[in-house]
Amino acid sequence: MGEQALWTRARLGRCGPSLDLLTARFDKHVYAPHAHDEFTVGVCVDGTEVIDYRGGHIRTGPGSIVVLAPGEVHTGGPGNATDGYAYRALYADSSLLTDGMLGLPHFQEPLIDDPELAGALRLTHTDLSACPDPLEAESRLPWLLVALARRHSTARPTSDTVPGAARIALAVRDRLADELLEPPSLADLAAELGLSRYQLLRAFRTAMGIPPYAWLAQHRVHRARRLLESGVRPADVASLVGFADQAHLTRWFRRVLGVTPAAYRNSVQDRRP
Repeated sequence: MGEQALWTRARLGRCGPSLDLLTARFDKHVYAPHAHDEFTVGVCVDGTEVIDYRGGHIRTGPGSIVVLAPGEVHTGGPGNATDGYAYRALYADSSLLTDGMLGLPHFQEPLIDDPELAGALRLTHTDLSACPDPLEAESRLPWLLVALARRHSTARPTSDTVPGAARIALAVRDRLADELLEPPSLADLAAELGLSRYQLLRAFRTAMGIPPYAWLAQHRVHRARRLLESGVRPADVASLVGFADQAHLTRWFRRVLGVTPAAYRNSVQDRRP
């Protein structure tokens, strides 16, 4: 399996706070006793890890979620002599779990069995490790962390109802469309509208059916399509519509239209009289 650890820093919105993502795969590595200032949220990907925590032992398996509270000393090491262990973890400030909650979440059980949430956390971690887009990070990570707190902590959730959701979503949509090269952070937009970030995300998802980053990515794809039709090269289109790079453009272009930007440009050029 090998000893590997890759750290990625994702920013939550333009000029917003950062959040660290760790992708780790170990054969024999054993962590010394240590603690983090943030919540540690990990998803086991492969093998088995044993974690000493709060006087007991946590044994993870593929698909399990582990939540370790800030300041709690813990260790970690392989569960047996042959398999090693692999996991993806993020380190979240407490404020990211209190938005949408009444009080600070407390997780009585650090080991959580929730396949749906584990899959969403792993997918989001994978996507953001490859391309830590600030708006995407701010749209996805706080939403999942609040879901974690709502499903598995002792804290009570606030109401899910956001009056005027359609109006809020349209206001956010228009701002994102107007500033697609450097979109404002959701936290700033929420403050301007007198909302929490969770309320803004809830309103947008309710009205639009998708999170803000996905709407903006599709809007950028449609803008890119027009540029490609006018003859602009795919290598130049990405920066003109706000994607991080050509690979970022290609990934979303294929998701939305089913082809690469180059294939699309070639096809429309071939159809020209």
